[in-house]
Amino acid sequence: MSAVLDAREARLEPMTVAHVDAVVAVEQQSYSHPWTRGNFIDSLHAGYHCQCLTGGGSAGQPEALLGYFVAMQGVDEVHLLNITVAPAFQRQGWAPLMLEALGGWARGQRAQWLWLEVRTSNERAQDVYLRHGFRRVGVRKAYYPAAGGRREDAIVMSLRLNEQASAWGALRR
Repeated sequence: MSAVLDAREARLEPMTVAHVDAVVAVEQQSYSHPWTRGNFIDSLHAGYHCQCLTGGGSAGQPEALLGYFVAMQGVDEVHLLNITVAPAFQRQGWAPLMLEALGGWARGQRAQWLWLEVRTSNERAQDVYLRHGFRRVGVRKAYYPAAGGRREDAIVMSLRLNEQASAWGALRR
């Protein structure tokens, strides 16, 4: 089942412990080696920048969890640890909108760089990141767990942030 929403129907909100069960459910639908509930709780307790993208609620109906991201701030950089769009809402432009929101927040924190790792097999995500301006800058060998006890390499990507305003205003309500 897929539902199509437009950006006016979506909003970003800080992730809280109350969101974690829904986030974990999406995580388990999305990945062969998902983050655990503990990973999300630890991220919240560590003070990481954790956001949920919600939308589509109507009278008597709760809003859907469209996606989420978790990022860790460093001295002059932000590291994107997890970004996920719920399977029912993929290929609708939500990942780029969340990346814009993250970039706007990171610039507000005076970060100069945005970093991430992505599985070498996840070409679709790599394409999203490249279209968003990220560049491949390295490889982390055997970074991710894979099927059968094997490990998969990660592509390291970075985006140089600038002082331009981001286009995420539609998500700020």
